[in-house]
Amino acid sequence: MAQMKFMCDAERCIECNGCVTACKNANDVEWGIQRRRVVTLNDGEPTEVSISVACMHCDDAPCMAVCPTDCFYKTDDGIVLHDKDLCIGCGYCLYACPFGAPQFPQQNAFGERGKMDKCTFCAGGPADSKEEEYEKYGANRIAEGKLPLCAEMCSTKALLAGDAQTVADIFRQRVVQRGHEDGAWSEVNRQGPDTAAARMDNLAYDATRQG
Repeated sequence: MAQMKFMCDAERCIECNGCVTACKNANDVEWGIQRRRVVTLNDGEPTEVSISVACMHCDDAPCMAVCPTDCFYKTDDGIVLHDKDLCIGCGYCLYACPFGAPQFPQQNAFGERGKMDKCTFCAGGPADSKEEEYEKYGANRIAEGKLPLCAEMCSTKALLAGDAQTVADIFRQRVVQRGHEDGAWSEVNRQGPDTAAARMDNLAYDATRQG
């Protein structure tokens, strides 16, 4: 079973916010909710880099560990989802998440934040019908054999999504192309730049088309 993951290549991200717009269009989230955002470090400096951030669907998700109502659960392919009917808006998940992924529509007193919302990897959530699922959680592109729209619409392919091994292979090949022939963490055969570039493009295409 594939284990689905995100990875953002900071060397390719151009801070266009296309992923942010794509996420909002795909999931029609309510005002004030931003499931994905682009963070820029060292803005204006020669070392400036940008990275697209959302729920990373952690293997050992801290949000799951602290939720008092156990509203979080993990699918067979490693996607961390939540049940809004169980959420009480306590905000513990927000404090525990290192990525700031959980979002709340209200910012009032304790217990009055409203139902938590976050990136679902475009995998929907628990509901009795497709209409209810879309209303509560947004698009379920995974069920349609598609990848999250944020990754599909990334113009520079900085944001990768899909099977963790495939995503890792793509990033490793990019590292090779940047001058690290050992691929940063494993030995790879030496190959000409044309061959390496072709393989990288093929992997990127496969990652954006596979379910």
